Amino acid sequence: MTAQLDAPHDLVGIGIGPFNLSLAALAQGLPDQGAGELATAFYDQRHDFRWHPGLLIDGTTLQVPFLADLVTLANPTSPWTFLNYLRHKERLFPFYFAEQFHIQRAEYDAYCRWVAGRLPGLHFGHQVDAVRWNPERDLFEVDYTQLDTDGEAVALGRTYTRSLALGIGTAPYVPEPLRPLAEAPTVPVIHSADYLDNRRRILGAEHVTVIGSGQSGAEIFLDLLRSRPAGRERLTWLARTPSFAPMEYSKLGLEHFTPDYTRYFHALPEPVRDQLVPAQWQLHKGIDAGTIAAIHEELYRRTLDGGWPDAVLTPGVSVRTAGRVATTKVELHLDHAQQGTRSRLTTDAVVLATGYRERPLTGLLAGLDPYLRKDSSGRPRIDERHRMILDPSVTGSIFVQNGERHSHGVGAPDLGLAAWRSAAILNTLTGKEPYPQPARTAFTTFGLEQAEHTRPRPAGELRPLVDHP
Repeated sequence: MTAQLDAPHDLVGIGIGPFNLSLAALAQGLPDQGAGELATAFYDQRHDFRWHPGLLIDGTTLQVPFLADLVTLANPTSPWTFLNYLRHKERLFPFYFAEQFHIQRAEYDAYCRWVAGRLPGLHFGHQVDAVRWNPERDLFEVDYTQLDTDGEAVALGRTYTRSLALGIGTAPYVPEPLRPLAEAPTVPVIHSADYLDNRRRILGAEHVTVIGSGQSGAEIFLDLLRSRPAGRERLTWLARTPSFAPMEYSKLGLEHFTPDYTRYFHALPEPVRDQLVPAQWQLHKGIDAGTIAAIHEELYRRTLDGGWPDAVLTPGVSVRTAGRVATTKVELHLDHAQQGTRSRLTTDAVVLATGYRERPLTGLLAGLDPYLRKDSSGRPRIDERHRMILDPSVTGSIFVQNGERHSHGVGAPDLGLAAWRSAAILNTLTGKEPYPQPARTAFTTFGLEQAEHTRPRPAGELRPLVDHP
């Protein structure tokens, strides 16, 4: 073990996805709580930045405007804005004439890689193995393994920091009935996260089933539909939701992705928050209206010569069990919730657009478990400033990025709140306000009571019938 005994960092980030990349970009050049510059380091086991590479299907776009880049909504004058990226690439005028408010995913990935390739203090190819609190030094110890391009260990190291930022992201979720099949290399059952790597194999299958009603499932179904001859599509699209529903994208609906709503949600009782998150699925698990229209248009186009496309779209269906038929086919046992019926479907390939789950923190933070304060469901308690609530003996802070949906609501994984959250973390970390936060961000008043710190109460605003002490 090679220990780094130099001056400790002010902040170490674990994981370099868009959220910690945003934090690193906004942290660059900031002063610390003294007279020096904020010392940061960020680690990721991957060897370079890649954002959902398996889903960068040609023509697919972000579901948030380009202003939801890494920094603009906190500091539009930053050198790390998307517009400055375009300027460096000499593409500002083409972008101006393109009039694209929602950029392609591949372009967002290229922009993030441009930032990651220029920011100092990013350490790719470094796997963080353990985190501990050192009470003698009042610092966190971070142990890591440096990896070569084949993923083999080449060196061990340790660094020290006053605060941590966890941005380890999410992992593809595979439903229990399909896990044995997805783990068998001879059976073409893949998660949507690996779609492009397996696209040629999937296109070669006689019949393909897509499972999942979100944006990824819709985009993959559309890509497969466009790639297969009319009348011989041999496609099935199944969804557990009662319909292939559009995402809530009204102007006032989008205000659920504002700091105002995030604060409101955090102040709610834990049982209420736990009920709200699954009930708000259409805010983040629905399908972009443009994608739904494109699917319908493609299906309609295939009826022009008479007949119907060989494509089955069925919502309200869950997979009860699944098994292998011979060595090349999969049999899905299906339940229809509304009809109360069961059926079987034999298919040659399955694409699971079944979403993602937050990566568990238990292994990484095992050494800190005695210091963690948890809620009634065993999840870390996280304060309004995105910090884990720790034992008072721990003087450092652990900030959480995209691991706090249970405490901060549906906006936790949304790119549109990345810069705001990073700015809030840095304001807390520095004890100053390098990034002033807006007092109000939504026209909607989400409750009859507002927390005292949010904003002044304007004239005519609703007041509670009973003032609580």
